[in-house]
Amino acid sequence: MEDMAPTVHAFDWPDRFVVGTVGAPGDRTFFLQVRTGQDVVSVSLEKQQASALADRIDEVLDSLMAEDGNPFSVPSGTPVELDDTDPLDEPVADLFRAGTMSLGWDPNISQLVIEAYAIAEIDVDALEGDASGEIVEIEIEPDEVLRVKIPVGSARAFAKRARDVVSSGRPVCSLCGEPMEGDHVCELPDGFR
Repeated sequence: MEDMAPTVHAFDWPDRFVVGTVGAPGDRTFFLQVRTGQDVVSVSLEKQQASALADRIDEVLDSLMAEDGNPFSVPSGTPVELDDTDPLDEPVADLFRAGTMSLGWDPNISQLVIEAYAIAEIDVDALEGDASGEIVEIEIEPDEVLRVKIPVGSARAFAKRARDVVSSGRPVCSLCGEPMEGDHVCELPDGFR
């Protein structure tokens, strides 16, 4: 198998970078969407990925803010002028589905670097198997990568919006922790009536 470098969709300091959804609560598809000028890229992801990314961004920013003198001018909250509640840019065309994601800090430009890697598809029939039936490890490179570099204020705004979008779905039952729909009946632990 010949390794090919993945196609990288790179956005440095984009006009907009947000998490948004398409569909009704309970049947929503989550997207990362980035725009610079007329160039718009949307990548689908899981709700849990959006939530985890928001949490991790805040952790990194909080740790940078705690450095002596806050050398990177990290805001403690979302700057009002960066608060984005607009819907996703239409049309929302899914470039790929995000599998693995990474988050890094580039001290040379004082920006967060977020990468979403396409889920790699494997042609199982094309794999060369070991005649002994042993499991063979293979390394798979994704075909595409979305790489976005954003400054600290935009990162706070991204994290806030992502949390807001995630929490705007179906309410969660305080007893069983499952999403409530219609006539919700939860399974209570033994001893509860």
